[in-house]
Amino acid sequence: MRLSVHSYSTVARIQGPLIFVERVMQARMGESVTIVFPDRRKLEGEVLKIEKNNVLIQIFGESRGLDMDQTSVEFTDAVKKAPLSRSLLDRVFDGSFQPLDGLPHFVPERWAPVSGLPINPIARARPQELIETGFSVIDGLNTLVKGQKLPIFSSAGLPSKEMVAGILQHAHAGAVNSVETGKAFVVVFVALGLAHHEHEFYRQALMRMRNRFVAFINLADDPVVERLLAPRFGLSVAEYLAFVHGEDVLVVITDMTNYCDALREVSTAREELPGRRGYPGYMYSDLASLYERAGRIKQMPGSITMLPLVTMPEDDITHPIPDLTGYITEGQIVFSRELHQQGLFPPVDVLPSLSRLMQRGIGEGRTRADHRDIANALYTHYAKGRDLRRLEVIVGREGMTDDDRLMLDFADAFEAEIVHQGTERRGIAETLDLGLGLLQRFSLESA
Repeated sequence: MRLSVHSYSTVARIQGPLIFVERVMQARMGESVTIVFPDRRKLEGEVLKIEKNNVLIQIFGESRGLDMDQTSVEFTDAVKKAPLSRSLLDRVFDGSFQPLDGLPHFVPERWAPVSGLPINPIARARPQELIETGFSVIDGLNTLVKGQKLPIFSSAGLPSKEMVAGILQHAHAGAVNSVETGKAFVVVFVALGLAHHEHEFYRQALMRMRNRFVAFINLADDPVVERLLAPRFGLSVAEYLAFVHGEDVLVVITDMTNYCDALREVSTAREELPGRRGYPGYMYSDLASLYERAGRIKQMPGSITMLPLVTMPEDDITHPIPDLTGYITEGQIVFSRELHQQGLFPPVDVLPSLSRLMQRGIGEGRTRADHRDIANALYTHYAKGRDLRRLEVIVGREGMTDDDRLMLDFADAFEAEIVHQGTERRGIAETLDLGLGLLQRFSLESA
């Protein structure tokens, strides 16, 4: 809500998406402003920095056409807010919350700050209960739990968008269909820096969605600051649906590497001192301000679960983006280039993959009483088989014991039957039956 408006025509410098305004008497960090172009067009912006009476403003849009002498800036004394309503379900928006689906804008029921409202740590409830993605390597071995944040670490050239599309289409809350249990489930999809062919791919995926959804699409040629704003809009919508309407919300963001690159670009334009690999030193806290918005609140039915996709530059898991992401989140799903080259989909390497909260979403009453035992046995024997492959290269298969050859065969069968499933959905019961059947075929114990 606008309390007052102060207009200034003292623009000192325009640098890409940034405007420097001098002799500003009243301003506050994060304040929403309106930039009035010489042709009377208007764009929104946000106060990024204040030094005495000099203010740095970030424009949410294209700055082309601005002129220092004929441009004015209106300070609204209000922070950037997101319009919220249940009418936004099954809608597609851009990074500035403008409709992309050809339908008119909805009438907001309320407005909420895009930065979100911090959750008191004491009020947080522990994540629990399964969210089924339809992929065995996640549901069976690295289970996603309501309220968890579990990143997917991919690399350039790997089929990450195909897996994201599969999750969008197949995910639901609980070990049985959410419609049968009466539980509401919504997917909030945020796509950042998409090429046009990727946009078309995800557009087709959204058309096949079974769940209700809200999508925010930012293209590669859209203003870079919208890349920073779109995830915050998506999370504001998720908080509204989860904590006001009590729904389980899955937030899927692709690709956080594009978000961090946009953060670095804006930081460079602000002439800030760079940190590791040129990224700003505050990137950790910035990422945490997004990831920590996932969770559950005590005595409230809704939840926010987050699956961010991170493309590791140069396949380097120690790069600042996946490295810092790993510190904030509760595990990781790691793609393997080697498995992809073998034609397996999804090419997830289960050995470095981990869900730290898996135990809270599985077991009797949630998935199955033998889930933990099956997952432990599959992981143990597959790890042995993978390790023995290195010995096979040295001594050959003929020089190995019968038990060693059995483990090698098990590893091959595990990859072909459990990891590789194609684009078809697998329920958790089918996944556990496949795993148990594989163990029994090789006469291996699951307990």
